[in-house]
Amino acid sequence: MDGSIALLLFGAICALLLFGFPVALTLGGTALLFAAVGIITHTFDANLLAAIPARVFGIMTNETLIAVPLFVMMGVILEKSKIAEDLLVTMSKAFGRHPGGLGLSVVFVGMLLAASTGIVGATVVTMGLLSLPSMLKAKYSPSLAAGTICATGTLGQIIPPSIALVLLGDVMSNAYQRAQLNMGIFNTKTVSVGDLFIAAIGPGVLLVFAYAAYIFIRARINPEVAPAADIEPASMAEVLQSLLPPLVLIGIVLGSILVGAATPTEAAGVGAIGALILALLKQRINKALLQDTLHQTLNVTAMVFLILIGATLFSLVFRGFGGEELIQSALENLPGGAFGAVFVVMLVIFLLGFILDFIEITFVVVPIVGPILLMMGIDPVWLGIMIALNLQTSFLTPPFGFALFYLRGVAPSSLTTGAIYRGVIPFIIIQLAVLALLWAWPPLATYLPSVVSP
Repeated sequence: MDGSIALLLFGAICALLLFGFPVALTLGGTALLFAAVGIITHTFDANLLAAIPARVFGIMTNETLIAVPLFVMMGVILEKSKIAEDLLVTMSKAFGRHPGGLGLSVVFVGMLLAASTGIVGATVVTMGLLSLPSMLKAKYSPSLAAGTICATGTLGQIIPPSIALVLLGDVMSNAYQRAQLNMGIFNTKTVSVGDLFIAAIGPGVLLVFAYAAYIFIRARINPEVAPAADIEPASMAEVLQSLLPPLVLIGIVLGSILVGAATPTEAAGVGAIGALILALLKQRINKALLQDTLHQTLNVTAMVFLILIGATLFSLVFRGFGGEELIQSALENLPGGAFGAVFVVMLVIFLLGFILDFIEITFVVVPIVGPILLMMGIDPVWLGIMIALNLQTSFLTPPFGFALFYLRGVAPSSLTTGAIYRGVIPFIIIQLAVLALLWAWPPLATYLPSVVSP
């Protein structure tokens, strides 16, 4: 089988998604339709479909994926109880009286929001609603304000405990085990979500400092684009009161993973309960908030699992048509060996990031190319962080970056789309520089996991 039908399947799914059809149903439905045609034309082995029930059951009983609703719940509670809003207001008062201060406070609070919500859309929308009016009122350059919010919002892709890293870690673990089996290696070594969390700390912190340095330097060179705001300064007591609770919560969640006291799933449970306690202490918990939190958590969780089931059906049918062998042959014959193959895969993922969300790319593309790249000797932790950073960059890139659409949806009409596009360009350059640094110096991601055992 030459794999041409598999490529036709992939192309059909991309075309249908561009027309706006639901992702999960498109993945599963199109795959089953192609399988049915393949069975009729004797180009697909019907016995392969017998694996579907076991795969779906495996998804529903996957303990790692339980972390997804718990981390979502943690982030939603911090958002709905206005704990995040209090933090942003206080940090704005603390730094806003200095040139570039509001931008720096957005970066700092965005980092904490990324570590609590872990969802790019939620962070961009929250920061857009809370900080954009203040920045525009302070006479910030519209493009700088928009770029800062969009770029900071995408930190949810790489700052742990990121939901993207939870999903990517599970997929990379399966890809690593599959690669070992294909090479005839039988051992219990694997890649965990905790490994990716630890590996993401270095690149994530570097990005935050790079964003902050850009805003600081630009404000010093040209204070008119990021002037000091005329606001009442915050006292140290106000800063500590707003900063410590979420900081302690995030520290407990990440710290328990780093020291090996808890798995990511167990830490996610601690985070959800801790967010509830914070909301209770601030007397902001009520029946309506709980109902809204559970409803939003259920929606996100159902979406993730339905997409995962659809992607599983797609990957099964794709392999049945010989697609995996075709991709493996193509990557192995590329010039440059393993790193040439990684470059092509990174380029494809970057382009797919314009039309697909990180969930679809994680579940559809990574299971196909992951085992092939890992069989070529690529470090799974390094590859996982490279993919996460790559997707983060594609979410910022005009004209189809998802973060741009999220901000456009909540920004006032006075902020033009052109200003948003211009504003993200410097941050895209920063992210590409960090991606290039990680490519040239893999220990940026691999050193910490080698010395810290989660």
